[in-house]
Amino acid sequence: MGTSTAYGGPSGRDPLVPSWLGSDGGGAPPGGPPDDQGQPAGPNGAPLPQAAPPAPPRQPIPPAANPNRYTGPRGNFTRFARSGGSDRTSLGRAVSQYVSSSAGGSRQAAQRMGTSRAAGARLVSFLSDAQTRGPREALRTLNLEALAGRPLPEILIGLADHVCPGAGTVDEGIAREAYVETIVELTTAGITDLDALSPDQMLTVFEMYATHAIEARICNDIGLKAITMPSDAQTALRVEAQLRDFVRNGVSDALANARAGGAVMASDRIPGFVDQVYEDAFRFLHAREEAEGDQ
Repeated sequence: MGTSTAYGGPSGRDPLVPSWLGSDGGGAPPGGPPDDQGQPAGPNGAPLPQAAPPAPPRQPIPPAANPNRYTGPRGNFTRFARSGGSDRTSLGRAVSQYVSSSAGGSRQAAQRMGTSRAAGARLVSFLSDAQTRGPREALRTLNLEALAGRPLPEILIGLADHVCPGAGTVDEGIAREAYVETIVELTTAGITDLDALSPDQMLTVFEMYATHAIEARICNDIGLKAITMPSDAQTALRVEAQLRDFVRNGVSDALANARAGGAVMASDRIPGFVDQVYEDAFRFLHAREEAEGDQ
């Protein structure tokens, strides 16, 4: 507009610089002495705001998972299912590819089962405690003494919330489903007396649980709903039984390996024992592809 005044440039002193700063930009502000904590004070004696701490370094974003990592296992499992359970070579390939390609190896596969491993450790810890101090004392520790003398499946039902707390996530659901399947299987296997439970039977209970947990993890990951299953109910049941038997062989080999290595079932070693069994089980399952192909 015609009434505007032209800008004449800086006036020799930057108006954005406070008047209490020297011409060199340094110096301390006038005012009160440092406060009681030795911090510099502002013009009115108030403490100056402290500089914000540096932001933590950003964590690198992990690479996106390969969307096709389940394609191979699904294709081989479909071939196995269409055979009615007779094509064990395709079953071996499906599980082996799941461990190596889909899960990223035996250690990563075991790590993905953190909830099931923790539940397995709690189950073994209780059974071991019952053998060491007696079932009544082991149950008293959990405020479940009223279950003393009851059949083992009934006791384990009462222990469900202790062994498998929560069922909101997929991992928690897998752990609880495996626990329920184990209780059902105990009845058919005739393992029902906690007072007479032997160390071998205790490991058998854990073998059942780990088998059901790994089977459920594999089925959830490769998505059996996306796999062509037999339309005949009996054939479908046979396919599921073959998968369970295949997984159990891997878990059994892992337990045998742990016992041969002199694994001690002391209470403080149980979590490490369980973790090693899961990792070894996946390692044996990965290696069983060649064995199934030779049959």
